Amino acid sequence: MLQSVKPRRWVVVLYLLIPVALFIFAVFVPLLTALYFSFFEWKNGQSIYTATFNGIANYAQLIADPTFWLSFGNNIYLVVACIIGQIGLAFVLVLFANSKLAVGKAVHRTFGFFPSTISAVCIGLIWSIIFHSKYGLLNWFVVNVLGGTKQAWLGDSAHVMLYVSIPLIWQFIGYYMVILFSAIAGIDQQIFESAEIDGANGFQTAIHITLPMIRSTMLVCLTLCVAGNMKAFDSIWTMTAGGPGYASYVMALYGYTVSFQQSNMGYGSTISIGIFVLSLAVIGGSRLLVNRMTRGLEE
Repeated sequence: MLQSVKPRRWVVVLYLLIPVALFIFAVFVPLLTALYFSFFEWKNGQSIYTATFNGIANYAQLIADPTFWLSFGNNIYLVVACIIGQIGLAFVLVLFANSKLAVGKAVHRTFGFFPSTISAVCIGLIWSIIFHSKYGLLNWFVVNVLGGTKQAWLGDSAHVMLYVSIPLIWQFIGYYMVILFSAIAGIDQQIFESAEIDGANGFQTAIHITLPMIRSTMLVCLTLCVAGNMKAFDSIWTMTAGGPGYASYVMALYGYTVSFQQSNMGYGSTISIGIFVLSLAVIGGSRLLVNRMTRGLEE
């Protein structure tokens, strides 16, 4: 019989060296660079060697910047909408797919996951066509089926964030379904059978048994959802470019606009640091909230 050989420590270090170095280069180097540049006034295409150190002036400007906080509010809107729409709907659909009434579970997984494989820019283009004010599929349905009038969906500043969140929800429901499928599959089926014998209905089983038992997986899904929507950019830029006005601005889009369209790299770096800090705060707060809620359900 073949015996397993424990690799030498230097071999393990050598194998890990390249991926760790790439991770540091791709994540921490840009972050530290942005932190450094955030203390400089660097704009209008000037060389970094001629940039002027201005201390915390950029951060003082950021705190008083209404557009940044409007963008942050829009990100929070996306986070809440996508937690409900992506994770919430995925959880309900997984419960339905795992029920005795559902057929073709493999089909549900395959076609549900398919949208998450499409580029975010393509998703934005597809939904831009659907929401088009003149030739869009949605307006065709409203006019020819419901007998209504055409609407400028993406030009409605009061509801544009709802409309741009729909593609994000549609794209990633299947992604979270796959994760939750795996988590629920790991629960002993005898637990559900015992609950059924004790008279628990489907809702009670889902809330008091399934949800607490996959709490760690739900926290992972929550972290991924919050992190993804705090840096949302691609599809929103494709659909509205932040319009009308600043109605659909999100933080990443605002940082891009300031950095590359207004050529203000110093303040753009400050916005990037603000996104990083606020994202950590929102992720930590949401994880703490969900952890307490699921523990309460267990009790």
